[in-house]
Amino acid sequence: MNVQVTMRYGHVNDAVRSYVERKFTRLGRRLADGTLVEVVLDREHNPKIPDDHVVEAEVHVKGPNVIAREAAPTYEAAVDLVVDKLERQIDRARDKANDRRRRAQGLKSIPVADEAPSGPGVAEEPAA
Repeated sequence: MNVQVTMRYGHVNDAVRSYVERKFTRLGRRLADGTLVEVVLDREHNPKIPDDHVVEAEVHVKGPNVIAREAAPTYEAAVDLVVDKLERQIDRARDKANDRRRRAQGLKSIPVADEAPSGPGVAEEPAA
């Protein structure tokens, strides 16, 4: 799993970068090896917003990408919230795929009866 950490309008602190990479390794158990995770850190510059540290993450997986965005008073708290949200989304997507696969297997095992159509307008062959 490859984690790209960037910051809008600034430079990422090494302590924050290592924290983000360590937390996002939890997702590695749920994802393939070559999966790209893009993490963008941002800061709202409005003093009236108490949760001014924003973390956005996009996980590039097969099918639609998984995206999460959270805000908190610190980057660490926002990262924790984003990782939890992504874990739930990835688990849900995996469960849905497994359910679809199980239903498809169940439908394949049902035998189909070979019956001739009957009803009005269908001519029946006389018994010989």
